[in-house]
Amino acid sequence: MISDLINCGFEAFASLAVYNHCRVIMRDKKVAGTSILSTAFFMAWGFWNMYYYPALGQNLSFFAGIGVCAMNCLYVYLLCKYRVDKPKVD
Repeated sequence: MISDLINCGFEAFASLAVYNHCRVIMRDKKVAGTSILSTAFFMAWGFWNMYYYPALGQNLSFFAGIGVCAMNCLYVYLLCKYRVDKPKVD
């Protein structure tokens, strides 16, 4: 199914893109200007896709979606771990 193959490609590229965010956080050991809530939304969407893709018979997308979901889980973890709460300056 060509649509599954194309979607799988997008999912695979997305996992690499999110991995790059994780790599930078692990290197810098700090986070600035990134919303945990936004990333958590995409992580939740990844969990939904792990149910949804098999229901559609899109097995390639399912396996690539596991990568995206895993990278988003790692990203949320790193955002929580390295978040810097700066004191408010009056």
